[in-house]
Amino acid sequence: MPGGRPRTFEPETALDAAVETFWRHGYEAAGLAELTEAMGISRPALYRAFGDKSQLFRAALERYIARNMGYVEAALTEPSARMVAEAFLTGNAEAVTTPGQPPGCLSVQAMVTDEAETFSLLAENRRVIQERLADRFRRAIGDGDLPSGEDAEDLARFLITLTTGFAIRAADGETRQALVALARRAIAVFPVSDPATHARGLRVETTLERNNT
Repeated sequence: MPGGRPRTFEPETALDAAVETFWRHGYEAAGLAELTEAMGISRPALYRAFGDKSQLFRAALERYIARNMGYVEAALTEPSARMVAEAFLTGNAEAVTTPGQPPGCLSVQAMVTDEAETFSLLAENRRVIQERLADRFRRAIGDGDLPSGEDAEDLARFLITLTTGFAIRAADGETRQALVALARRAIAVFPVSDPATHARGLRVETTLERNNT
């Protein structure tokens, strides 16, 4: 028997439209009428392709993360903790002020919601990023790149709190230049290991590498 009637829309294009709608209006204010109009589909087509509104938002958030938060992965590959922090903050400042896109961040714009599942989803996204930063800083402490008395979790929480603020300020109209300047000011107080101790560690590491070649 022939299958059902083929879709008359491109799912990825429709999902991109949903991302922008949630991003501009937030979760609560983005009603089904606004979503279906932006996506160019009917309500039945939306339900068939994506499920209900909360399921559509989950798909939109996943797409947003994949397409707009690459700076997180890039920052985590930086060779020092301070460079990780700087790349993370400046990358976020640039992401929330990207020309041609809504200002701010989808995960912050959608925070005001009475739906526990949606709020939990947003909080989980922030928690995962925070934990990845904390893991990176724990490694930096073990490597001597950060002082031994530092708290990796506190440092990660500090960065997440700053970027949440960046998103709010960007939505208020703050410029990229101003947010990048704030990121650099924050980096000025980010801890570093004692330079002499760190230099000795680097010399030992270099010697070991030379001896192993």
